[in-house]
Amino acid sequence: MKGLIRLALAFVLLITLALGSYAQSLRGAVKDSVGKAIPFASINLKSAGKMILAYTVSNDKGEYTLQLTANTPKNDLTLEVSCIGFKKQSKVITDWAIPYNFTLSATTNQLQAVIIKNKRPFLKTNGDTLSYKVSDFSGPQDRVIGDVIKKLPGIQVAADGKISYNNKAISNLYIGGDNLLDDKYNIATSSIPHGVVDQVQVIENHQPVKMLKDKVVSDDVALNLTIKKDATIQLVGQETVGGGIPGKYDEDLNAMMFKDNYKAINYLRANNTGFDVQNDLVSHNLADYLQRIDNDKPGTVLSTGTAGDPDLPRNRYLFNQAGILNMNNLVHLKKDVQLRANFYYLHDIQLQDYQKQTTVYLPGDTVRYSEIQHNKRRPDILHGQLTLNINKDKYYLNDALITDYSHNANYSALVTNGTGVNQVFKDNIADFSNEFNLMQTFKTNNIIEVYSYLNHIAEPENLLIDPGINSDIFNNGNPYRQLTQNVNVPTWFTNNYFSYKIPSQYFTQSYKVGFSLQQQKLQSGLNATQTDNSVNLVSDSAQNNLNWSRQKIYAEAGYDMPGKILKINLALPLSLQQIHYSESLYALYKRLTHLYFNPKLLVKYQSCVENYFNFTYSLRNNIGDIQDIYRGYILKDYRSLFANNSDLTERKSQTEALGFNYRKALTLFFFSVTASHSNIAANNISSSIINNNIEQSIVLPYANNTDIWMLNGFISKYSFALRTTFSGGASWQSSSSNQIQNNVLLPYKNNSTNENAGIDTKISDELNVSYKVTYSQVTSKSPASATNHEIKSSYQQGSLNYNPLANLFFKLSAEHYYTHQDQANDLKYTFADASVRYRFEKIKTDIEFSANNLFNVRKYSALYLSANTFTSNTYVIPGRIMLIKATFNI
Repeated sequence: MKGLIRLALAFVLLITLALGSYAQSLRGAVKDSVGKAIPFASINLKSAGKMILAYTVSNDKGEYTLQLTANTPKNDLTLEVSCIGFKKQSKVITDWAIPYNFTLSATTNQLQAVIIKNKRPFLKTNGDTLSYKVSDFSGPQDRVIGDVIKKLPGIQVAADGKISYNNKAISNLYIGGDNLLDDKYNIATSSIPHGVVDQVQVIENHQPVKMLKDKVVSDDVALNLTIKKDATIQLVGQETVGGGIPGKYDEDLNAMMFKDNYKAINYLRANNTGFDVQNDLVSHNLADYLQRIDNDKPGTVLSTGTAGDPDLPRNRYLFNQAGILNMNNLVHLKKDVQLRANFYYLHDIQLQDYQKQTTVYLPGDTVRYSEIQHNKRRPDILHGQLTLNINKDKYYLNDALITDYSHNANYSALVTNGTGVNQVFKDNIADFSNEFNLMQTFKTNNIIEVYSYLNHIAEPENLLIDPGINSDIFNNGNPYRQLTQNVNVPTWFTNNYFSYKIPSQYFTQSYKVGFSLQQQKLQSGLNATQTDNSVNLVSDSAQNNLNWSRQKIYAEAGYDMPGKILKINLALPLSLQQIHYSESLYALYKRLTHLYFNPKLLVKYQSCVENYFNFTYSLRNNIGDIQDIYRGYILKDYRSLFANNSDLTERKSQTEALGFNYRKALTLFFFSVTASHSNIAANNISSSIINNNIEQSIVLPYANNTDIWMLNGFISKYSFALRTTFSGGASWQSSSSNQIQNNVLLPYKNNSTNENAGIDTKISDELNVSYKVTYSQVTSKSPASATNHEIKSSYQQGSLNYNPLANLFFKLSAEHYYTHQDQANDLKYTFADASVRYRFEKIKTDIEFSANNLFNVRKYSALYLSANTFTSNTYVIPGRIMLIKATFNI
């Protein structure tokens, strides 16, 4: 609560200062000689010396508002209005209180032909939309639109392809205004040639439902790719065939269409070069979506306990044999009516070899264990989605039918502390859902909404471990052949509501009532196969047959003020939840009833035309799930045995965040800073007994609090003189919590900092250079150790692109990794890649020769620190790879 008060006071102070700086404004309208509104007219406020002090453009009604800061001069000012096809007009400012209206007369002189020699990039702003001209930022070496997006001032692209604008993640990416990919926008950024895209548009305050625009507040940011006219009338595609050493292949066949009434991205890819095709399937906002619809899907319970992936680009460490067929098609049946089909099938075989050293620091003791693993993963993933969307000014309907099936087989051969262990883990996920949403506007302008969501998911899991391990725990000290752990949590979930919205001139009232239901059953058994092949349950406490039901009735009042200067969204949900779970094996019968109030507040204040403050607050009461309360032991991997001995987890989390975003489109300057605090109070705590062979964990009924403080900032500026984009960022996070290990309560605190800086410069039309450096530091403090544990690391990346001829391209890139930890030797790694590409213009074909990992680095070590656990992993990675590819362009 103290953190909330401090943030609220800071917010009030900033708003007060902003109000002071936002001292006055000029307003008016621009029309032609017959009284018709003129949109997109430029309005400039000039000083006596003809310097532009402020600017804006008229809206679609010809109206404008010019916001001025407190330090703007009051005398000798002129307001000038201009628009293509009309004569320029100006007026002297004599009274700040009156509107300044303009009537422009059409020009009769024919425009003379001019040659534009100024090639400086610029951004076009129109309301909430900011447009980047792709040709201003692209280079001859760029292949797909993702290559250009990475270089745009104000935009960041993460390693997994997630795009952020001024440090805020985008909600979606549209193509020609259409939602073809439904959040899986890596497909677009890695496939669409940059030459077919005219502009990349950033849409702030994005509201995808037409009838809710200017009625319901949205803080979302979306991207839209506008397509060049000549690309909308023809098929766009590429066919790539490549091969190399040692035994490598790379194939890609794609076909794309971007017509106004039909859009498609379809492709077939296969490779064993480490390029991860599964990255195209990432839904960047899936977690937010599931939380919004309140669907708490059960997670996978079992695993082989592998070390995970190193902190390298996936093509550096991935041994794969992957193939994917991906088909995405959208057709406009008629105006504002769309039918979309998304389908993909992926097959992959991935190999991983690593060594792992783990140290757990405990009071008076230190636990150490080592692993050497050889792993094989074989995922098969099938996805189908059919969506009907009707999005009109007075009517909205969206119905999405989604089916997912995946079969995963994982094989692990390992040696731990000198003992050989084999694991085989298989699971099959069948997931079906249908989401229906209908909105209708009445003559009174009020809006009704009907929503229904239905989902079923099942995931049978099977983990086989041989030979028999830890016989003293699992078989009364007698030798045996193997262990088999089975788990399945079939789940039904539905959420349904009815809402009624009452828009008015200044704000919109929303009232919602609904119910949700979740039905689950957790079944598990841990069995031992004896030397005579007989099978028996390890013990009576090694099985579960748990039934679970969660019912919720809820009502919510919402209030939106979608003003131009001040936007407010207040949600006041009240829910009555009833949970019942039972397990006859352990005489467990529980029925809980809770009434929860989870308010949310969003305030966005436009302190200037291009700057704003935003404040968010949320209180969320969470009830745990079925995996919090099973009483029988489950062996999650060969050394992790889990059970629970407490009531259902209850969490109360409060989050406050205050941010400021600054943008100066005229000078291509972007800046943002955000501070946040979260407190999570839970009614239980995890307790572990750890030794060199196994970790046994149980959840106990003790209060547990977690505090998280975060501060992050971002800055980006384009230098016209240097033709360079400069960018930088910094983040800091501090978290504190508790855990019980070997019957000792251990409070711990983790601090992490991260700083990064980068440049992307056009030295000339033929030469482009980029450089990025990142530094991070992680510190862990715990009474379990007399000293603090700390890891420092840095990452540097540079690239040089040179095209001496219009059809000849050279590229050289390098990466350097450095890690320091007091208890281990410093780690240093350097990777380098090179390529040369020649384009045959007449036959539209590119021939490319590339060499990756020139220094033939074949092992990579990484250090990880969490609370009082220190881990060192060493991975076998692919060595030098050389490829030659031919790409045929359609």
